[in-house]
Amino acid sequence: MKQFFAGLALTALIASAADGRAADAPLVLSRDTYFYVNAKTVQIDGKSFVADQMYVEERIPAHRTHRYPIAMVHGGTMSGVNYTGTPDGREGWAQYFLRRGYAVYVVDQPGRGRSGYLPGAYGPARNVERNNSLPRFVAQEKAKLWPQAVMHTQWPGSGDESDPAVQQLMASQLPAVASFEKQQFLNRDALLALFAKIGPGVLMVHSQAGAFAWPVADARPDLIKAILAIEPNGPPVHSVQFIGAPDWFRDGPVALPYGITAVPLAYSPAVTDAKQLQFERESKADAPGLVTCWKQKEPARQLPNLQKMPILVLTSEASYHAPYDHCTVNYLQQAGIHPTAIRLADIGIHGNSHVMMLEKNNREIAAVIADWLEHNLAEPR
Repeated sequence: MKQFFAGLALTALIASAADGRAADAPLVLSRDTYFYVNAKTVQIDGKSFVADQMYVEERIPAHRTHRYPIAMVHGGTMSGVNYTGTPDGREGWAQYFLRRGYAVYVVDQPGRGRSGYLPGAYGPARNVERNNSLPRFVAQEKAKLWPQAVMHTQWPGSGDESDPAVQQLMASQLPAVASFEKQQFLNRDALLALFAKIGPGVLMVHSQAGAFAWPVADARPDLIKAILAIEPNGPPVHSVQFIGAPDWFRDGPVALPYGITAVPLAYSPAVTDAKQLQFERESKADAPGLVTCWKQKEPARQLPNLQKMPILVLTSEASYHAPYDHCTVNYLQQAGIHPTAIRLADIGIHGNSHVMMLEKNNREIAAVIADWLEHNLAEPR
């Protein structure tokens, strides 16, 4: 395993340099369009509206070398533009994987961006404060809300509020459905409709969207051939609140009643209500600077459907996920799943925040993901 990760780091560096040169070449597509899935007619106050729809951008490279497409799902306050470019004008992960021969589907979550917002169906929206991005994504080393924040070096600009890249990121923040639980059900159903349309593929999720991946793969393990969980929503069960030094963390309320999501999952033995799941807090953190995890009480129920596909959990060095993504990995392992956990710092990639796909070394990180896929996903030819 150590040899694989060492090779992975070297491959990433070589691929990143090659892709840097390739980025100057025209990107040749055989198809570049969009469509909607899961649109439903609803009646509100005697009038008909469309709701629950998900906007999807479809891009297929002229030279397609991989059978399975990648569906890319953005996180909270964001939209699909997280994958289609960077705040300083470079290519994003969508273009990277197109250049690697994958078909790519980039979505806007229901009720977000081009997927439209219907208050009568979704309830109130949660708007985003202008400076929401600064302490979590851009100037986190100044906020110092978690121990690893000071390691951040990869933001593609000065990090000041007047920084053009910061202005671009702030402008990209969008209002969303206020209820995160409702978002999880909306996105589960829309993503199931997407894969029913496009066929088997890879599901890439970032941040908030991590809570959508597990119920989608659980419902259709035949369609989800791999999960790329880029700092997925967590930690399990209880949310975490960042309070700064010296204690750094405290438990928030129960946010994920089914352990890793608010959507029912096919546990074995089966549960008919989340209250049947029994959780306990570990006695101590795995190491200094890490959150103390919540887990199932033994004997732990298993998640057999999520054991059927390879899963990658990828974590950057300086992100607010760095203190707790191991809790998600531990929870999956306890449920009989064998995810690959890659901490970028362990393979020599340093200084990234939670929005690593937007940062200076985004291609280097994409190369790590692509290399993992090619080692772990068997594709029919």
